[in-house]
Amino acid sequence: MTIHFRRAGSGEPLVLIHGIGHRHQAWEPVFDRLTAHHEVIALDLPGFGNSPVPSTGMPADMAATVAGVLPALTEWGLERPHVAGYSLGGAIALELAATGAVASATALSPAGFFTPAERRRALAILRTLRANSYLPTPIMRVALRSAYLRALCFAPLMARPRLLDVERALGDALALRRGPGFNAVARAARDYRFDCQRLHDATVPVTIGWGDCDRIFGVHQAERVRVGLPAARVVTLPRCGHVPMSDDPDLVAALILETTGAVPRAPERPDPSASRVRKSPHS
Repeated sequence: MTIHFRRAGSGEPLVLIHGIGHRHQAWEPVFDRLTAHHEVIALDLPGFGNSPVPSTGMPADMAATVAGVLPALTEWGLERPHVAGYSLGGAIALELAATGAVASATALSPAGFFTPAERRRALAILRTLRANSYLPTPIMRVALRSAYLRALCFAPLMARPRLLDVERALGDALALRRGPGFNAVARAARDYRFDCQRLHDATVPVTIGWGDCDRIFGVHQAERVRVGLPAARVVTLPRCGHVPMSDDPDLVAALILETTGAVPRAPERPDPSASRVRKSPHS
């Protein structure tokens, strides 16, 4: 299996894992903040970004996905690195924590806490975004020069899409279009649900961050994490969407670095959304 990655910095290793249809550049807003404390490796999952589909085909389920990532960590000389991920990558981070293969895990809006209806809705949004990315590239480039159109196109993923510049917006759209692993991963998600019991005996620090403006996996899903993983730290990220690194890089970087122990943990402030989440009819 060939996995493309970007590696920089020094210190304890930290691996960054993106979501379905994305690429390692999703971490660019926080990359330099993290390399100030860690050796950071941001990877392209197989079938996404510049990583090809494995010769044996795409992994059929989450267990196979995790089994495919572990050899890469060994090949890169990483022994129990810290790991952070969002969406699909967040689920992989939690699965790695459950195996004891990592020193800490930060999961942002992780997959696996949705109901079947919520999963179908999330995939429908992502498939619509992918269909829209098949416009001719020159037309997309011109359209994305408009701050209004960029905001319209990326609003399902980000709370503040106007912060995206044109080149990154176009690159993300092309990555979503070109990712040959998209359909296989979407199929594998049909039967996936994170087994909280697997993490009950884990001793590594685990933090889950959830954007309160997440339109892919609603923030009410964080309450299922609070119930299922009582030992985990669960933090609501204000004014953040499904890809929170783009909305508030300082907040996300601080959350990851607090989990790895690179910086002191900030005092907890009351989470006003927690009480609202508990009243959600979807939880």
